[in-house]
Amino acid sequence: MTSFTPLASFIGGLLIGLSAVLLLLVEGRIAGISGIAARLLPPWGKGVAERFAFIAGLVGAPFLVAAITGAPVVQTVSDDPPLMAAAGLLVGFGAVWGSGCTSGHGVCGLARLSPRSMVATAVFMTAGFLTVFVTHHVIGG
Repeated sequence: MTSFTPLASFIGGLLIGLSAVLLLLVEGRIAGISGIAARLLPPWGKGVAERFAFIAGLVGAPFLVAAITGAPVVQTVSDDPPLMAAAGLLVGFGAVWGSGCTSGHGVCGLARLSPRSMVATAVFMTAGFLTVFVTHHVIGG
């Protein structure tokens, strides 16, 4: 069962929004994580150090929270490697096919009232809802 954490979720949302606004103001770029990660691959251009720092912050943030609070950060993921590989490939395919990821469309695109982002967000949210419903109620996960 997932815990209800409105305060932590609200603070996390504020931080995500703030980082997206700062990236747009400072760099003139949309904070789409799939795009930032994709531009870490060769050929490297300008700003590769900033992209590595951004990804390092995403990976390191839970460890920082654990160090500050003394409480472990709990993240539940599947222990089924083939399922995880398939999920990763599907998410990657969706990000390429949809010209962006959940952060680019769901956070930045919706804030800019982008019609393409509204459709993309509706599609990936619906797919997520259906996946949870099927895995919990049909398959019995």
